[in-house]
Amino acid sequence: MFLLGFDIGSSSVKVSLVEGESGECVASSFYPKQEMKITTHKVGWAEQEPELWWDNLKLALKDVLKESRINPDNIASIGISYQMHGLVMVDKNLSVIRPAIIWCDSRAASIGNRAFEEIGEQRCLTNLLNSPGNFTASKLKWVKENEPENFSKAYKIMLPGDYIAMKLTGIPQTTVSGLSEGIMWNFKENSIAGMLFENYGFSSEIIPEIVPTFAVQGQLSKQAATELGLSSKTTVSYRAGDQPNNALSLNVLNPGEIATTAGTSGVVYGVSDEIKYDPLSRVNTFAHVNHSVENTRLGVLLCINGTGILNAWLKRMVGENISYAELDQMAYEIPIGSDGISILPFGNGAERVLNNKNIGSVFSGINFNIHQKGHLLRAAQEGIVFSFKYGMDIMQNIGINATVIRAGKANMFLSPTFRNTLAGISGATIELYNTDGSIGAARGAGVGTGYYKSFGEAFTNLKKLEVVEPETAKITKYRDAYETWKNQLESVIK
Repeated sequence: MFLLGFDIGSSSVKVSLVEGESGECVASSFYPKQEMKITTHKVGWAEQEPELWWDNLKLALKDVLKESRINPDNIASIGISYQMHGLVMVDKNLSVIRPAIIWCDSRAASIGNRAFEEIGEQRCLTNLLNSPGNFTASKLKWVKENEPENFSKAYKIMLPGDYIAMKLTGIPQTTVSGLSEGIMWNFKENSIAGMLFENYGFSSEIIPEIVPTFAVQGQLSKQAATELGLSSKTTVSYRAGDQPNNALSLNVLNPGEIATTAGTSGVVYGVSDEIKYDPLSRVNTFAHVNHSVENTRLGVLLCINGTGILNAWLKRMVGENISYAELDQMAYEIPIGSDGISILPFGNGAERVLNNKNIGSVFSGINFNIHQKGHLLRAAQEGIVFSFKYGMDIMQNIGINATVIRAGKANMFLSPTFRNTLAGISGATIELYNTDGSIGAARGAGVGTGYYKSFGEAFTNLKKLEVVEPETAKITKYRDAYETWKNQLESVIK
């Protein structure tokens, strides 16, 4: 029996096929091969056409089926991981009304801040565990205020993964975990966030059917099965936002465990069994994939928008024809602290960790006589890690302590400079594994469809590839470099 995982990112869509019994990934592919188009009509805006996700999914799946040469009838179920916080609106014909407003779009930040004051900060925090901020509900309020014709057509709203699931089954649905990431779930009342909906002037009827995160949520429609070359007997049995799913992929399900990613954006995600929130909502608390009323499992999430995107931007600026491995080597040869250069990596929209300020990326300390490309490359990687450290200190204040960090060996975790800097400044041991979001989604589908009887059984084949320990002799140098970076940040955000 085989399981499919779809990972719907903002840069690409990845599809992986996992053989259920062994847990091995037998084929995978992603599209597009260059970054997917993000439309930015104004500064701080970011939109994508949902159909673009579907088209790239079909291309990646076609590759996977060709490479694996399996009979599609042997694919039992599909799991979906998706970019968090996006807004997809459909009409009564289930047609998309407007492009999706995606996670890094910051147009609704002021709307969420106003609601935070009007509803009451303490009431929001104790019920929603967050400020409404720039999340999905606030994005819908922006549409209501600025595009009333589009709002009037809305039958249901969904997150990006819900849209893909609807394309597969023909049924609009969502989950408690998904609603929580859109700040549309009241944890105190265990219901849709009526207090926020009332403030924003929404009816709860705009929310689709709520289904469990792990469960048979529907079968492929005949149309979808034909379009994808799959069997209509295949089910959809799991969906989750990319960061809760990344934690699942790394078997991070219990209190005290921490997962991290460093792709386009960067995330540190810790699991708690207690109601924990940052009073300023600089880090955010959502329902984890295994959360229930009886078994509290919450994910405390630090997100840095400007992570791999900074690294990719620098590659285009200073070494477009040089591989990432060669650029990493150039950075590795520069001493800790980059000989005085500091880079603030906040050039990809408003940052929650900075109270939704959009300060842009800042380069400082450059000396034209001594600094070379490698200094910029190292300073960028250090700046990204130091932004993680800045947010992890906030997480520590609410009880999330990083002693062991798990990550997939991918993206920026391929860089020794990045790994060593993170271990050195955090004091945590870093464990790297043979997994990614699409493989994790496939394993999640195995749990949801009942093939795996437990999470432990689903992750018996998870392999630890590498362990990075803090370099004790260099900790002081890392801390000194961080203090220089932090002073630069604080001078900018005053």
